[in-house]
Amino acid sequence: MNICVYGAASRHIGENFSSVGHELGYRLAKRGHSLIFGGGDNGMMGAVARGTHDGEGHITSIAPSFFNVDGVLYQLCDDYIYTDTMRQRKQKMEDMSDAFIVSPGGIGTFEEFFEIFTLKQLGRLEKPIAILNTDGYYDPMLEMLRHTVEAKFMSKENFELFFVSDDIDKVLDYVEAPPELSFDIEDLRRLK
Repeated sequence: MNICVYGAASRHIGENFSSVGHELGYRLAKRGHSLIFGGGDNGMMGAVARGTHDGEGHITSIAPSFFNVDGVLYQLCDDYIYTDTMRQRKQKMEDMSDAFIVSPGGIGTFEEFFEIFTLKQLGRLEKPIAILNTDGYYDPMLEMLRHTVEAKFMSKENFELFFVSDDIDKVLDYVEAPPELSFDIEDLRRLK
């Protein structure tokens, strides 16, 4: 299975996030999956790639060609695919992946998540989406989505379109065989 992992490129993330990213990549590889990612050498992206490499998994980097400068891209990938734009990069990642894991990240990661979430809501994407909620990183975003439901801007059934856990094995179990119901609105209320 080709699993796309979205995540931060920041050099300044905490050590716990880097450690979890490495473990995610390692376990992904040991379960026989390949990594599709944005190519970054730093942050969650770099940590997941290093973990996948250490687990002897296959790694495909997809990045815009303007990222191909010293210190930006992870250098031990099996395949490198360069695009002209960020939009093309996202499309290529979507096309090549069988599932998506959203690890902690910044605005680019949020944008990637919301795009595939929207596509799934519209029935244009049938692939599993899981959020790795390390240290409750995504709790505020989930609270915002809960508020969106309460204000009637979104249906609570949208929470059935993705899975959330801080447990790497549960996230990988989900993308391998997604359950019928992943997240209930009452679970979101308990995040407070």
